[in-house]
Formats: sequence, structure tokens, C-alpha cells
Amino acid sequence: MSEINHPVLEKKKIIKALIIALSIAVVLLVTAVLPAEYGIDPTGTGKLLGFSRLHIPKDSAVAMTGSDTTVHKKFPLIKMEKAGSGPDVPRPPEADNPAPEKQLEQREDSVQVIVPAGKGIEYKTYMLKYGKLKYEWTINKGTVYFDFHGEVKQATEVKDVYFESYTIAYSHNMVGTFLAPFEGKHGWFFRNKGSEDIIVTLRLKGQYTL
Repeated sequence: MSEINHPVLEKKKIIKALIIALSIAVVLLVTAVLPAEYGIDPTGTGKLLGFSRLHIPKDSAVAMTGSDTTVHKKFPLIKMEKAGSGPDVPRPPEADNPAPEKQLEQREDSVQVIVPAGKGIEYKTYMLKYGKLKYEWTINKGTVYFDFHGEVKQATEVKDVYFESYTIAYSHNMVGTFLAPFEGKHGWFFRNKGSEDIIVTLRLKGQYTL
């Protein structure tokens, strides 16, 4: 039976191979790993090869969700004081009127509202107290500031109309159900802070009139 002779590497060759492997690892660390993972690029090679673009700072506005990358713009904080009329506008007694025995007829609509660049516009429905509304709105691009609010129907016309804000935010989409707390106009004020017109598409279903 013949013997199998295993090749034996010389010590110098092992050390040489180890040095080469360590050298390659250091090069990859400096040119790829550090720029991509930590934003450290001492040689500038990471920027040259495009690895620096992969780095996302911890305090960045970019959020990673699964395989998708979503960029969240930073908008001014909205304070609670922005919700509804100021303290100098009293809540009218009509807000406490009882609900009617019969609500408005059920209907369904789909409308488009153009919000001009740098301007705001309101779109409202008229509802009786405890009327129900299911709604959805989307925009064709960007983000809008909106104030979803309602104005009480008052017996006499007043200079400062009382209103209550239900939701104030920046968004590109909103869906929900609504129960009118009083009779009056209920809807959205949209403000477009961008440089191009925005189209808001609303879908409405419930007890209201346009």
C-alpha cells in the first residue's frame, strides 16, 4: 500500500501568506468598511469608490425600513396652542345643541383640490351633530401641512368664528372616520409650502353635503 505524502508548507511561506491576508484586510477596512459603516475616510479612497455614500449617521433624517429607504424631511414642530380658536374666542352655546332626530342622506364623493404653490386652501363639508363621515385623502407629490377642523354653526354671524382642530400635521395621506361633535362646517385646511402646485384627491362617504 503506497503512502500519501502531504505537502508541508515552509514557515516562511505561511508567514508571507498571513502578511498578505492581513494587508488585504487592512486595505478593505480603510477603503470600504470604515467609510461605509462609520463615515471615516482617512485616505479619501472611500469617497472616490463611492463607499462613503453608504454611510448613514445615527442622527440622520434617513430611516431604513427593511430593504426600503425612506427620507423624512424635518418640519417645524406643531404646538398644542395651534389647535382650534384662541382663548379669546368663546365656545358658542350652539355647540351644545342636541343632535337632530334625522341625519343627512348618505352619500359618497371623490373630488380633487388644487393647492397652489406657497398658498393654502380649505375644503369643507357641512354636517349635522353626530353625523358620520369616512374619509381618505392623498396627494400627487410632496407633503402638505393640514388642519382638520370644524366650525360651529352660529345663529348670528360673528367676526371671529369659533373652530376646533381635530388633527394638525404634515403628511401626504390621511384616512379615518369622523363623528361631528356639533353642527357646522367640517373639513381641511391645506397649505402647500413647496414651489409646485399639489393636487389633493379626497374620497368621502357619509352623512354630509358639499
